[in-house]
Amino acid sequence: MKFFKKYIKKYWLSFSIAVLFLTLEAICDLLQPTIIAKIIDEGVANRNIHYVLKMGGVMLLVTACGAVAASTRSILASIVSQKFGAELRSDLFKKIQTLAFKNLDQFDRASLITRLTNDVTQVQVFVNGLMRIFVKSPLLAIGGLIMATRLNLNLAVVLAVVVPLVAILIIVNLRLGFPLFAKVQKALDGVNSVMREYLSGVRVVKAFNRSDVEINKFTKVNDQFKDRSIAASRLMSIFSPAIMLTVNLGIVVVIWLGGLGVESGDIQVGHIIAFINYMTQILFSLMMITMVFNMFVRAKASAGRISEVFSQEIKQTWTTEAMVQDNRQKGRIDFENVSFSYEDAGSEPVLKQINLTILPGETVGMIGSTGSGKSTLVGLIPRFYDATQGTVKVGGEDVTAIKPKTLREKIAFVPQKNMLFTGSVADNIRWGKEDAGQNEMEEAAKIAGAHDFIAAAPEGYETVIGQGGVNFSGGQKQRISIARALVKMPEILILDDSTSAVDVTTEAKIKEGLKKYTKGLTCILIAQRITSIIDADKIVVLDHGKVAGVGTHQELIKDCHVYQEIYRSQIGKEVSVHGKGTTAE
Repeated sequence: MKFFKKYIKKYWLSFSIAVLFLTLEAICDLLQPTIIAKIIDEGVANRNIHYVLKMGGVMLLVTACGAVAASTRSILASIVSQKFGAELRSDLFKKIQTLAFKNLDQFDRASLITRLTNDVTQVQVFVNGLMRIFVKSPLLAIGGLIMATRLNLNLAVVLAVVVPLVAILIIVNLRLGFPLFAKVQKALDGVNSVMREYLSGVRVVKAFNRSDVEINKFTKVNDQFKDRSIAASRLMSIFSPAIMLTVNLGIVVVIWLGGLGVESGDIQVGHIIAFINYMTQILFSLMMITMVFNMFVRAKASAGRISEVFSQEIKQTWTTEAMVQDNRQKGRIDFENVSFSYEDAGSEPVLKQINLTILPGETVGMIGSTGSGKSTLVGLIPRFYDATQGTVKVGGEDVTAIKPKTLREKIAFVPQKNMLFTGSVADNIRWGKEDAGQNEMEEAAKIAGAHDFIAAAPEGYETVIGQGGVNFSGGQKQRISIARALVKMPEILILDDSTSAVDVTTEAKIKEGLKKYTKGLTCILIAQRITSIIDADKIVVLDHGKVAGVGTHQELIKDCHVYQEIYRSQIGKEVSVHGKGTTAE
């Protein structure tokens, strides 16, 4: 758990002060049975009311000191634990932000949410408990043993038997409980995963009337979570009564031995009462220690899951913070013998021996069947992933030598799945450029074909977007996403099938606007429709992860079999439907 070192260095002083007040509180609690013993044996037994009042005052003073220490400790514990929890959660979120896609692919998204919320909370609660009852319990147990032994050595023999038995129970509890609570946290991941999936696709679920299926799916993971929680709780519930029974049997033996001692005159009544009080304190402490270990088991399981994220080594490295500015290379992209696999080396590559050059200022179309590797290929340009083999160059430089943040500042990317964030339309467009003015946003929106419907909304560019853009259609979300990319004024613009949800007329207007906008910058258009890229400077045809052809439309229609098949399947059918009497070439 190396990640704890940072927080120990930062909070050790506040933690120590809280534990100091906690120790003072425990000492005050431990003094009270001894004071009661003195009041009974020396005050009540001798009918000395002055001594009783005097020791009663001392007892009130000790109690008051304990109350002040407890209040101070409680305030400090709350402040430290809340600050620790907030900082741990923030650091974990920052760590997730820095991870490459290759790292993130190792975790289920719902699991990351659980680690950020429930797991951090478990660790935070444990830290809070350490400054409250968790440290106090061992102090009371050890102090009670010492004070009880000082009172009567013969009765202390009972403790010599009881304490080891309880220690064995606690160790067994810890060894059996940890695996169970690790399974509980994993089951909670499953619940979050199903719930997240349902909320993301709620419209599809209702459209296909599949609510019963989703309910059954959720019931299954929920029951699994319930069963694992019950199994863990059942195990934990065995040990608390067992410890209580062991200590209570010890108290019975103390009372029996004490009664014999009083009868023989070897033990005073006050000592027996004090001893029973110490036994009760020890019982309470041991019960709390059991709870401490239960919380420790949960916190350890959660800390291990948090540590898995912190221990992730960022797989992307670089040697330079900046790119060399060469206007002749500005916007140039080179793929040199590039192969890529999402899995480890040895698995079937998604891209195979790609050799491709995109010159500065070119508009390049990419087309191919679903799964041919188009999105994967352009994902290597901003270093979403690094090529398994070969070299990807941007501006003449190997992208693996450039810091990803620096590289991405020169690239605007519109992915297949458009994502709008909660906030206004203006906020979303300014994701491309934080200080973009109103005129810049409107210009970008006009080119993207989004200005008219944004301006028609009652609040215009200040219209609030619902979660995930629920109050906009698929085509409108695509156009806002394009505007977000355009306002950035990048050197390289990548549009990954970003006009698939708009009609042909709107797409034509967007393409016309892009022609003027993209002068001087490199533009890559990925499309399923051949009409979307037919007038590109050159078209790249991908087939099963390989380049099947590169050239203009006219060149490919003559020489590229894969492109001809795509053309026939799309344009041919379209022509026959409109009845123009012509056939595909």
